[in-house]
Amino acid sequence: MTKKTFYNFTLFDGAGDQNTPDAWFTVDTDTGKITASGTGHPDTTDEQVDLHGQYVMPGFINVHTHITSNPDSFSGSFGASESESAVFGYENLQKLLKSGVTYIRQCGATYDVDIKLKRLQRDGRLPRTPHIMASGRAFSMTGGHGDGRNSAYLVDSPDEMRKGVRQAFKAGAECIKVMATGGVMTPNDFMEDPQLSVPEMHVAVEEAHHKRRIVAAHAEGNPGIQNALDAGVDSIEHGFYVNEAEAHQMIAQGTYLTPTLIAEWVIPEKGRGVLPDWEVKKAADAIDDTYHNLKRAFEIGVKFTCGTDAGTPFNGFDRTPDEFGLLTKVGMTPAQAYHCSSINSATLLGVADDYGTLEVGKHADFQVLRADPLADTAAVKQTDKGVYVGGIQQF
Repeated sequence: MTKKTFYNFTLFDGAGDQNTPDAWFTVDTDTGKITASGTGHPDTTDEQVDLHGQYVMPGFINVHTHITSNPDSFSGSFGASESESAVFGYENLQKLLKSGVTYIRQCGATYDVDIKLKRLQRDGRLPRTPHIMASGRAFSMTGGHGDGRNSAYLVDSPDEMRKGVRQAFKAGAECIKVMATGGVMTPNDFMEDPQLSVPEMHVAVEEAHHKRRIVAAHAEGNPGIQNALDAGVDSIEHGFYVNEAEAHQMIAQGTYLTPTLIAEWVIPEKGRGVLPDWEVKKAADAIDDTYHNLKRAFEIGVKFTCGTDAGTPFNGFDRTPDEFGLLTKVGMTPAQAYHCSSINSATLLGVADDYGTLEVGKHADFQVLRADPLADTAAVKQTDKGVYVGGIQQF
């Protein structure tokens, strides 16, 4: 057993809402888990690492990424070959980790590339990458949002959905993504257009829950959000037009909301004159409504997770830190914004016993910052932060 003790830092453990000054913890670098913690100078003969009064917080969990997409191509990279997609995926995983993201859930990948990269990671052949929950291809109706070459299972009945989900799990998927509405990037539909039906999505939920897996629903407007909730999905992705009744239903069902604010905000901010006018207009028209609707949902008590939709236009794999400042605009404190990533995202993914917070018995996935993240979310935007996975420095 190899032990390493980190000391002389201020700790935000991701569970509470306050910092612990003059903290230390010990990591078993063979298992990657924290074995002991405390305050003051540790009395130990282990290897010791002095963090010189800096700030330590958990690595981010980003529950909505698209690692095979190119945010600079503006088309989602649907036309890329499988080899190109694999290279994009590996490069983008490293960018995520360098930004402080130590765990991701994929929400759609071309060619099931994320599943294949996860296999390589499991075999120790994918260095300096975050933990991956792979989804493979998403599920869309014919002509629906995400209907791109090699990017989706196209299903048009409950039976086709059942067979498709079973095929996805056979291929190695660890979660399922379904399209309940149209979206910003698709030219021929809108956020309020319902797409996959309640019976179709319910079958996906049934099959996934049989395997103790979760289902995420792309659902931006209504009636698609309501349809996804009635189907029993585990998380609503985007949820820009979530209403009060739906918020109460989410609480009753234990459904999480992943707002992906950066994905919507950045399109009108950066896309004018570059992206098609129809795409910019969709995002610009929705942003004020989004803040209003999400603020109400948060105040009612809906649990939010952290996801960025990384890979959409101008939404690079280094931008997860930007999401937290946007979450404060819906009424969260910095600590509450980080809880979306730490406690809530880990619980949604079913990995909270091992990941998400920096407590004894959990993985030592953390970032080291010069400034206090609880004072200002701008602190997590530090580009030369230290990033550790299992107590071993990656960047």
